[in-house]
Amino acid sequence: MENIFKLKENGTTVRTEIVAGLTTFMTMAYIIALNPNLLTGFGAEECGGQPLWNGVFLATCIASAVGMFVMAFVANKPFCLAPGMGLNSFFAAVVANIAGLTGMSYVASFQAALVIILIEGIVFIVLSVLNIREKIVDAIPLGVRLGIGPAIGLMLMNIGLGSNAGIYSETGGPFFVMRDFFGALTPSAAQSAMGSGYAAMVLTVVTMFVGLFAIVILAKKGVKGAVLLGMLAASILYWIGSFVFLDTNPFASLEKASFLPPFGDMAATTLFKFNFQGLMDISLFTVITLVITFCMIDMFDTIGTLVGTASRAGMVDKNGKMPQMREALLADAVGTVAGACTGTSTVTTFVESASGVEAGGRTGLTALVCGILFLACMFIAPIAAIIPAAATSAALIYVGVLMLMGLKNVDFGDMDQMVPVALMLIAMPISGSIGHAIGLGLIYYTVIKVFTGKAKEVSVLTYIISALFLVKFFLIV
Repeated sequence: MENIFKLKENGTTVRTEIVAGLTTFMTMAYIIALNPNLLTGFGAEECGGQPLWNGVFLATCIASAVGMFVMAFVANKPFCLAPGMGLNSFFAAVVANIAGLTGMSYVASFQAALVIILIEGIVFIVLSVLNIREKIVDAIPLGVRLGIGPAIGLMLMNIGLGSNAGIYSETGGPFFVMRDFFGALTPSAAQSAMGSGYAAMVLTVVTMFVGLFAIVILAKKGVKGAVLLGMLAASILYWIGSFVFLDTNPFASLEKASFLPPFGDMAATTLFKFNFQGLMDISLFTVITLVITFCMIDMFDTIGTLVGTASRAGMVDKNGKMPQMREALLADAVGTVAGACTGTSTVTTFVESASGVEAGGRTGLTALVCGILFLACMFIAPIAAIIPAAATSAALIYVGVLMLMGLKNVDFGDMDQMVPVALMLIAMPISGSIGHAIGLGLIYYTVIKVFTGKAKEVSVLTYIISALFLVKFFLIV
């Protein structure tokens, strides 16, 4: 282990790395079920039904693991990967549009869209090997780079308090903690709106904050694995509360769960099922536009996550650059190709990696542990599914708060830094896109420099990237 991951050099131990990998896994395990849900309309028959759902489920586990193994052994970084949120929803919309334009079935359209993901992954591998993606990272101005971590922190807090834990009831849903519980004028108004879901919402809120308090207290006392222990405490509280107050069995899903991976369904629906002929039925311009769109979103989501999380872990130099960035970027490119071959949308570095970094993860062993757990989920997915969302929310909120500390490095007396950072701070949690927020920051940075007589301070590559984002925001249809 020492020879492979250089644990002593990075100031860590095998135990710390295992805890960090497990912590990251618990915060991002939701993607294992959510990704196939989003790509197949929750297994709807018109969207391929259970066979396609099973294929995407296995593809999610396999492609994520492949990306993490590359991250572990090639880059030796603690960052974990999986099919990116936002990118998977966009992929599902593309599949639906292909079906509408060509008259093909959803499965055939899905297989045509996989060709686009394959092209994107190959392009990224080439760009990574040629070091072009690393040059793009270097083109991001220091001021913008310093704001990425804190903006991701606000995004994590928004996910934890918002979209991560939703409650449904006979009155509708989803109902969220910040918007519908704390946003209600009175408790009675919240109860009226949520109906029978109000009790579950109260349990969710209590679980979330007990977990958060436990993490903070343990961390202040210097307890190793504070995030993981806090999540475990929150999970136990939620399970007990489900039995006592909701009269439900949180482990009921295990009774009828299947622990045999549905490889047959994957082979029939997604494994190397590239529909090249179906893609030919779409205009070449549309295909090129889709490839560029996927590339831009994925590239800056990954860059933002790597830069922001590495900054928090102290893995960057005084200029905000991370060693072995090229190898880290290669991991998501290989993961994306693996995803296309097995049957899922673009694989990218997950922002939840920050939870593992906060737990002490500093080497590729963290990513290796998380990757092994993703592979194991092909057999133990039902067990991973009983981790309550409220427990993972506690970890996301805690890590988000810590990442806000990066604001101390921003010079708020310098408008060149302050304006782009302020925009990213608000754009990232609201848009839900790291890439789009960075794009806005770069555009405003460039405009400010140009119109204040400092155009020469902006690199040519920064001008190009800003122009590409303007095209993406306003001209790509």
